[in-house]
Amino acid sequence: MLESTIIIDGRDHLLGRLASIVAKELLSGQKIVIVRCDEMAVSGSLVRNRVKYAQFRKKRTNTNPGKGPFHFKSPARMVWRTIRGMVHQKTSRGQDAIGRLSTFEGIPSPYDKKKRVVIPAALRILRLKTIRDYTVIGELADSVGWKHKDLLKRLEDQRKIKAQEFFEKKKSAALLKQKATAAAGDELAAVNKTLEAAGY
Repeated sequence: MLESTIIIDGRDHLLGRLASIVAKELLSGQKIVIVRCDEMAVSGSLVRNRVKYAQFRKKRTNTNPGKGPFHFKSPARMVWRTIRGMVHQKTSRGQDAIGRLSTFEGIPSPYDKKKRVVIPAALRILRLKTIRDYTVIGELADSVGWKHKDLLKRLEDQRKIKAQEFFEKKKSAALLKQKATAAAGDELAAVNKTLEAAGY
């Protein structure tokens, strides 16, 4: 059953595994947003992945490189392009599917205040042996010419401070509610009994 929009936190997920799961969901009609693409991972060391990216950069139209293929440098577009290759994008069905996908570096508004999920089948910690090298996509992008790593870090630091303040307020409110419920336990006993009888 389709949900309105699924927001996936890409942090510490393996790129290929996440991409294949997301592609299947997109083709079935699900809208998906992936945040924190800069913190996703690919297996292999940074040196190895830089060499692979350099080989990819060499692929171009000989007569007019402006016609493509285009080599994206931002992590969000790298993830987007990987998924595009898995949805058969030269058909109208594939075009519709890729139109249901949004990818972002960091967690921009309004997704910072919405529920985010992870995909256990794609988590690096569950899928990659601890002795294996891996590369964070943000570091790879930074090394091949992406220019916004420092800006993103500043924005994410601001967001995390706000999120921590919100969480502290939420915890204190929950504690107050718990104390109030305990204090009014005797008064609520009769009410609860009536509600239980009614099936609540």
